[in-house]
Amino acid sequence: MTNLGDLEIFSRVVDTGSMSAAGRTLGLSPAVVSKRIKRLEERLGTRLLQRTTRQISLTEAGQGFYERILGILAGIEEAEAFVSGRSGTARGTLRVSAPTSFGRMHIAPHLKAFLSAHPDLTINLVLSDEFSDIVGGGFDLAVRIGELSDSSLVARRLAPVRRVLCAAPDYLKQHGTPETMEDLSRHVCLPPHNQDIWRLDGPSGIVTWRPDGPLVTNSSEVIREAVIAGMGIALRSTWDIGQELKEGKLVQVLPAFESSKSVTLSAVYPSRQFLPAKVRMFIDYLADLYGPAPYWDR
Repeated sequence: MTNLGDLEIFSRVVDTGSMSAAGRTLGLSPAVVSKRIKRLEERLGTRLLQRTTRQISLTEAGQGFYERILGILAGIEEAEAFVSGRSGTARGTLRVSAPTSFGRMHIAPHLKAFLSAHPDLTINLVLSDEFSDIVGGGFDLAVRIGELSDSSLVARRLAPVRRVLCAAPDYLKQHGTPETMEDLSRHVCLPPHNQDIWRLDGPSGIVTWRPDGPLVTNSSEVIREAVIAGMGIALRSTWDIGQELKEGKLVQVLPAFESSKSVTLSAVYPSRQFLPAKVRMFIDYLADLYGPAPYWDR
């Protein structure tokens, strides 16, 4: 009988598109992954993957084999999740994807308490400002901020997200305080790191504004430091600049206009019938930690 571990490795190679990426998610070296794939092909007597220096693709036999083993692997995973969920014990490795700034500010400081309560668990926290492919990247869950639309994933709301227009007192002293949205045309408006337009809920409904400032960057943290330094007006989340607002280092402007309430902080994970205890417990921990009135807004 074919080794079930070889099936998992093969499936992960297909999902991630490379042996090195598959190895990272499984804690194996690319050489070991290659050896296990070769052993599987020799056992089956056929080539499953076409390998080039740039990419890996499925052969016709490999495609058919892959489609047929998915149900087997899903059944094993659900069986393990069922037992794990009943035991109420979080163990193994929990792979989590989260936004860079949020992960650094509001996840990392709270990991010690969670890991102390679950000594058999290891957390692999990967921070990125790009939306990670949860399944392809081998993640158990992702913490995401935004309006979720991927129907193939399950999402649990962790907390509301408020985004407000803000500026440093020195900037407002020099340039004045805007009284209307139209006044923004006479101000320095710092674009977000992803160059999105500002979408705001106002007294008359949704309004949009395209900021066009002198700073372009792919780092949200650079925009944060720029607005604190007095470079202009920015749209920032209160989880990011809540302390600066409390201390007076930043001032909210145009308070009648804030981000859409459909933007939320959520835990997202692949749809499955039985949720592993480690995933369920970590999501419950974050939900209790943040809640409908998160500490950064109190």
